[in-house]
Amino acid sequence: MAVIEVNDLTKRYGRFPAVNGVSFSVEQGEIFGILGPNGAGKTTTVECAEGLRRPDSGSIRVLGLDPVKDRRRLTGKVGVQLQETLLPENIKVWEALHLYASFYEAPRDWRELLVQWGLADKSKARFGTLSGGQKQRLFIALALVGDPRLAFLDELTTGLDPAARRVTWELIKQVRESGVTVVLVSHFMDEVEELCDRVAVFDRGRIVALDTPSGLISAVDADQRMRFRPLVPFDDALLAGVPGVASVSRSGDQVVVTGRGDFAGAVTSVLARRDVPVAGLRVEQHTLDDAFVALTGRTFDAEESR
Repeated sequence: MAVIEVNDLTKRYGRFPAVNGVSFSVEQGEIFGILGPNGAGKTTTVECAEGLRRPDSGSIRVLGLDPVKDRRRLTGKVGVQLQETLLPENIKVWEALHLYASFYEAPRDWRELLVQWGLADKSKARFGTLSGGQKQRLFIALALVGDPRLAFLDELTTGLDPAARRVTWELIKQVRESGVTVVLVSHFMDEVEELCDRVAVFDRGRIVALDTPSGLISAVDADQRMRFRPLVPFDDALLAGVPGVASVSRSGDQVVVTGRGDFAGAVTSVLARRDVPVAGLRVEQHTLDDAFVALTGRTFDAEESR
């Protein structure tokens, strides 16, 4: 069952179309990713779904309600963690949860959330003294204090170190496991690949692809690469004629072979038959970065830096 239905959504700022004819749906119980570089229209789309911005055209239904006309009814069913969430530096953790709980008619027990999200020993700590990971735990707890059916998490791990990001990923999985549908907005490829059941790839205000992460990656029609270090000399021509191999080159003491299909298996078979032992063999798989390049014709980082 779809908990979000977006049809032909358009939102302009002056003459600039921040979102241009976007359509997608989010199914109950999934983690749905919205991926794209900065300025691609991700946050504007989500803010329209949250009722924070009024679309210029198109339609949105969230839990069967219009986010603008039915915003009061929707508020108690949706949890939101905005892209830039700020709290007063001196507010205590328990005070923030108690305050947010007062906004809802039937909130969850904020004391239970303190325990669930590992904040019980920080309940009297001031917000400004928390680490980045602790702040993200608090933001998740605040998004869930209204006992929502749907949670929007926008750029939740920006600014965190790798260890804190990994911990936060596990927290997001726990949110879904508690029965809450999650819409995760991110510009981190690895994050979306790790967490999301499906992902909409945004570019310049449009959705250029919508599929599972593995589906997007498998659709990339490009050469793959394998690398290894031969332990005995051999002629590169040995591999040049292997089915699927496009090129064979050297990079220092490594051999780099590019190709398509099951070329890697064919290469290793030839090496084994010719008694050429190798070390450090690895096949570099396609990633969501490769999918973005294939879909847009440019790298994700290059677009983000504009």
